[in-house]
Amino acid sequence: MDIALRAARVVDGTGAAEYRADVGVAEGRVVAVTDPATLSARRTVDAADLVLAPGFVDMHAHSDLRLLTEPDHLAKVSQGVTLEVLGQDGLSYAPVDERTLAELRTRIAGWNDDPPDFDWTWRDVAGYLDRLDEGVAVNAAYLVPHGTLRMLCMGDENRPPSRDELDGMRRTLDRCLREGAFGMSSGLTYTPGMFADRDELAALCTVVAAHGGFHSPHHRSYGAGALEAYAEMVEISRRTGCPLHLAHATMNFGVNAGRAGELLSLLDEALDSGVDVTLDSYPYLPGCTALHALLPSWAGEGGVEATLERLRDPEQRARIRRVMEVEGSDGCHGVPVDWDLIEINGVRDGERNGHLLGRTVAEAARRTGRQPTELYFDVLLSERLGSSCLMHVGHEDNVRTIMRHRAHTAGSDGLLVGDRPHPRAWGTFPRYLARYVRELGVLGLEECVHHMTARAADRLGLDDRGRIREGAVADLVLFDPEEVADTATFDEPRRQAAGIPYVLVNGVPVIDEGERTDALPGHALRHRAR
Repeated sequence: MDIALRAARVVDGTGAAEYRADVGVAEGRVVAVTDPATLSARRTVDAADLVLAPGFVDMHAHSDLRLLTEPDHLAKVSQGVTLEVLGQDGLSYAPVDERTLAELRTRIAGWNDDPPDFDWTWRDVAGYLDRLDEGVAVNAAYLVPHGTLRMLCMGDENRPPSRDELDGMRRTLDRCLREGAFGMSSGLTYTPGMFADRDELAALCTVVAAHGGFHSPHHRSYGAGALEAYAEMVEISRRTGCPLHLAHATMNFGVNAGRAGELLSLLDEALDSGVDVTLDSYPYLPGCTALHALLPSWAGEGGVEATLERLRDPEQRARIRRVMEVEGSDGCHGVPVDWDLIEINGVRDGERNGHLLGRTVAEAARRTGRQPTELYFDVLLSERLGSSCLMHVGHEDNVRTIMRHRAHTAGSDGLLVGDRPHPRAWGTFPRYLARYVRELGVLGLEECVHHMTARAADRLGLDDRGRIREGAVADLVLFDPEEVADTATFDEPRRQAAGIPYVLVNGVPVIDEGERTDALPGHALRHRAR
């Protein structure tokens, strides 16, 4: 036996009450769960004061490049995360060709950066998963991004696909699923995903369902029209039989204050009628995205260069300004933008734009005597769309209500790049345990761990992860329930969590006595397509 974790308070991931046990690990698996203080091994860890749980599953991660450029991945392993789901929000880097890869590198630089010397060795999902297998800290599952798929098969045009184009998307999606993807994501407030109608999404979800995968949409609105947007996704799932996982399920902006119960009623009705629905959320109020994502969809048609050209045109700027400030841009969830709520938190050109960091667009405009939208346009131009922002639009009562739901899981939605990234990238999982379990009692300990482990693993169809039992993969985390805490803040977002002294990935310690080891035991997981 490689490791014996002795006399731990085992919270096994199933939601069952905790119990005391020794847990033995050998060759990457749990090989014994037995009476306390009875196991011996090459290494023994006294876990009597610690909770032993399955490793946490981040159901919504944006580590697609960071796992490769910084494979030690301290941000996530220090939280106890042992598995991430990538390819989110309809935009990532496989499948691609030379044209779409070049476009994506610019378009989502605000999410993932665009490392100048990075070696882009893959073009398909199989190649990307193989690249992850070369050595990363955590395990990773991948979703086929619908927007990327659409770009590959029909470009950035705002129209329905032709029959041939739709057939091409379906064939490519089928191949990606056979290569190991777990399903499909979509980003319906981002171009080009937002150009897709319900029939297009249903045609693709039918392919996903045939392979036993799931659809994870960033749906059309988290603001005005949020309930209608959720209902659309439920209807597509009902129509196609494709399981549905709602990404960062929130009810944001002033129009949705106190309305989380309406969302949960919609989901309960769907579940009770046989629709397979789960959701994830993060335990923070602000959201985070690329700064250019707030633009109306038509401003992004044709790709990055076409967008930049519109931003240089005074007439187009005036038109965009009216849509954003008066009508409510679809990119801003149908709500007229409030520049006092949009904080610039990441820029690529620090010399020119570093002074904007940590300031709202309104504040930065006041300091320079400019109109906020004009400053916003000029930042997008100077950054070539590569900047990011925080959106202070959440409601605490909605966050608490949603996390209690029977289909809830946890997802950080964390961007790991930029000068002042959202602290959820470093703090989501310990924050659940510290604030919402220990301090507020919104969730019980066993219930919260269940959300973050077995329930998420079940959505992925992984019956040997997310739970502690003999034969399960030894993705494990030991934490002090009285000390575990998120220490990352909006001012200091890259701070390691407290109270998590041990994390094992595939049976190998990656956090040992609170310190990062040099181990890279993670790999790509491949869905067993039908």
